[in-house]
Amino acid sequence: MKLLRAPKLLTGRPDEVILDAEVLVDGVLIKGVGPRGSQDASGAEVVELEGCTLMPGMVDAHVHLGFDRDVNPTTKKSTETDSHLLLRMAENARKLLSAGVTTARDLGGRDFLEVELRDAIDAGLAVGPHLVVATRPITNTGGHCWYMGGEADDADGIRRVARENLRAGADCLKVMATGGAMTPVGPPAWRAQWTSTEILAAVEEAATRGKFVAAHAHGTEGIKNAALAGVRTIEHCSFAVEGAGSPFAREVDMEVVALIAERGVYVCPTVNAVVWQMDERFGPGVFGNLVDRLAKMRAAGVKLIAGTDCGFGMRGIENRMDGYLRGLEVFAAAGWDNASVIEAATTLAAEAIGVGELTGSLDAGKQADLIALRGDPLARLGDLCNLELVMVSGRCVTQSHVETTNASVWVP
Repeated sequence: MKLLRAPKLLTGRPDEVILDAEVLVDGVLIKGVGPRGSQDASGAEVVELEGCTLMPGMVDAHVHLGFDRDVNPTTKKSTETDSHLLLRMAENARKLLSAGVTTARDLGGRDFLEVELRDAIDAGLAVGPHLVVATRPITNTGGHCWYMGGEADDADGIRRVARENLRAGADCLKVMATGGAMTPVGPPAWRAQWTSTEILAAVEEAATRGKFVAAHAHGTEGIKNAALAGVRTIEHCSFAVEGAGSPFAREVDMEVVALIAERGVYVCPTVNAVVWQMDERFGPGVFGNLVDRLAKMRAAGVKLIAGTDCGFGMRGIENRMDGYLRGLEVFAAAGWDNASVIEAATTLAAEAIGVGELTGSLDAGKQADLIALRGDPLARLGDLCNLELVMVSGRCVTQSHVETTNASVWVP
């Protein structure tokens, strides 16, 4: 057993702070949380974390550990073997961990390699966060990210790909409700790829195994179709329109926003370090429009969660695997107080991706997934970078200040 003590503890819920706190870890689980002296810690190793704040490990709800930087999206040909890609994915997982991310949802890759890595991390053979994996995104023939292997053309085809993914070990499913900018031969980001009835086929298949669906959706029609079909999360939610010239400078359809809030659908707007440079790349006002969209959705009652879409960049900007904090700062720019930002990155994100009963908050009986950092993130969000300790299922796995020579992100 380990007894961790720190001057401040954040449970992950905005209104819960414990001063002069301690957490008792027994094996892979949290045994107890409370003020100093509240835990029966006979025989436990005591770790004093002076000047630190204890809090839940953070959740990145949208990553691509295995986005193949060498693939030609038109021909599906790649020079990178599965073996090499899997090794790169393991390094990407380590980089996520170095940013304090103890749980991540991988939303698309090739050849079911995410399943292999997830299981290796759980077995202690690799160092990384817990992974929730979607495997191949379900898309039209020639649709967005078709080269990942999840093509279908109708509801029956969607069911076939969904069942194949679930058979291979997928924890959730992902559907491409609209096109996207990363597939030159596919439909544009604003155009819907599936009807709500077709997306419902994936939702029903996931439900047969107690699982959920995430929907990639930029355009308004695709966003609405996904919400009507009952997906668990909507990714990006950009409200793209034809001819707008930027994937971020969009008008917000408040009727669709109201539908999302009414249905209880979570939105992962995939904010990251890249979006801070959007004015430079797309023109003045793009970042401000993004911040305005986030504020409007939040005010309407939409549950927004943290996710970076790390694994590839945009227009020459690398979206680093260890750049998690910059995405959280976008929420702060949109008016979130620091406690609400931390909630979006921990309890709310864990709940959205289906692991809220296991992780995301510091509670007895949950996995011992936590971080200790120097300083106080309630006062200074940047203190989230000052990691002193990272623990995953009771295992100390801190990996700070370790550099690699090669970029792990595909940047077109």
